[in-house]
Amino acid sequence: MDTIRIANMRFYGYHGVDASERDLGGRFHVDVELGLDLSRAGESDNVADTVDYKAVYDLVARIQSENRFQLLEAFAHHIANAILSEFEVQEVTVRVRKMSVPLGGLIDHAEVEITRRPK
Repeated sequence: MDTIRIANMRFYGYHGVDASERDLGGRFHVDVELGLDLSRAGESDNVADTVDYKAVYDLVARIQSENRFQLLEAFAHHIANAILSEFEVQEVTVRVRKMSVPLGGLIDHAEVEITRRPK
């Protein structure tokens, strides 16, 4: 299986457990890894034989902007399920990072990673 990675998509969103996080918003970064066979695209050099990166980005951006998730887990889950519904991939891994997390101390970010396959 081959891999396409779209790394560090950056968004400003209104996700979080605390109401203040959903009101004020914050920075979120998303990585997507798609597992699929890329041999046909490698031979043809035709975008129709692979997954369109812009279409994946647009899908993630739409999910991010149209929702207010409490949990990073739900955010990542919705992205993974949408990708599996929209694109012909054998596996998807999604990482969602929240850059400002109110934990009472200093951290770089909190991150959730999930991997899903078609059912």
